[in-house]
Amino acid sequence: MMDFAYWLPIVWAVILVAAITIYVILDGFDLGIGMLFMLERHEGRRDVMINTIAPVWDGNETWMVLGGAVLYGVFPGAYATLLPAFYLPIVLMLLALIFRGVAFEFRVMTRGRPHEGLWDVGFMAGSAVAAFCQGAILGGVIQGVTVTEGAFAGGSLDWLTPFSVLCGLSVMCGYALLGATWLVWRTTDVLEASCRRWAGWLAAGLFCGIVAVSLWTPLLHAPYLRRWTDWPNILLVAPVPVLVVVLGGLLVRGLRRGHSRVPFLCALGWFFLCLSGLGITVWPYAVPPGLTLWDVSSPPSSQFFQLVGTAILLPIILTYTIYSYRVFRGKVTQADGYH
Repeated sequence: MMDFAYWLPIVWAVILVAAITIYVILDGFDLGIGMLFMLERHEGRRDVMINTIAPVWDGNETWMVLGGAVLYGVFPGAYATLLPAFYLPIVLMLLALIFRGVAFEFRVMTRGRPHEGLWDVGFMAGSAVAAFCQGAILGGVIQGVTVTEGAFAGGSLDWLTPFSVLCGLSVMCGYALLGATWLVWRTTDVLEASCRRWAGWLAAGLFCGIVAVSLWTPLLHAPYLRRWTDWPNILLVAPVPVLVVVLGGLLVRGLRRGHSRVPFLCALGWFFLCLSGLGITVWPYAVPPGLTLWDVSSPPSSQFFQLVGTAILLPIILTYTIYSYRVFRGKVTQADGYH
């Protein structure tokens, strides 16, 4: 029974990380496309940008719901501790996502009417605020929250620090890079050329953000530093920064040589490596720097019951997601439409 109780939280941690990773992959590039509206002023090309994600964008947030459900049902101690610590950025993020979703539809339905451009502004602002809040929340979790007797004991603005702001800006840059490389893959002509140019600048910005966050994070807590510098740990974690550099080179090369898919796949690889580095850093804490997975998890019987349901639903969600992207694959031009 001890082995069963020990491994169940690890299984659920893997499921939670997988849900977060898939969410970042899928919703990251459509939030990035919203931010790229700031750079593309041509209405027709903006419509093409929207049409590349229109059939699938609302399904991407399924993975955020799954992650929240796992946190609530399997790690209630973490949910009860982290939610009060991040009420403000979470509410801002949800409001931004709601307003962004409304703007997504209204920008077309109100075309030709007064103030139609406000919906484009709303789409851009909602995307940018949601991306920043997600990065700031991530930074706040990494830097840790004040906990007393298993409950949050800090202030409502404890999350807002230079480190969390850096993480927020880095995530904004990363999502914009995902959006640009996605459009390189899915569009043609002038828009594709513009996205290649934007992707080059965004890749440089994200690389600087990755380096800054990677150097800062180990200085936050002693266990973080030991995880990356103690022997023989350093041999196990060294491939992560090496692969970041390698993928960066492949990304730039793909942009210069006219490849369609390679830049997007390299950008995804960067996010995967960043999340892997995060997992290496904070393991085994669910609420850094003091509460582990086992401290905040629900009873094993409850975890097992939820695992059965997840084992049934997860393949269905994955199948639907893969099928929808397969149906709407291929290049999108101004001749294609959504509405």
